Amino acid sequence: MNKISTYFRESYKELLEKVSWPTWTQLQQSTVIVLVATMLITLMVWLMDLISSSILHFIYSLLG
Repeated sequence: MNKISTYFRESYKELLEKVSWPTWTQLQQSTVIVLVATMLITLMVWLMDLISSSILHFIYSLLG
């Protein structure tokens, strides 16, 4: 039981003294970067889906 309380005590101390928290500006910039990257990846996946769907429809029209 002593090890568990020591773990929580040291974890709390580390959060207060050793962790460097981002400023509000840094947090906003990181959020914008994540949102832009998410939109770009979504667009890429949508385009790949559209292209593959068109190719498959073309192939199916040739076969049937």
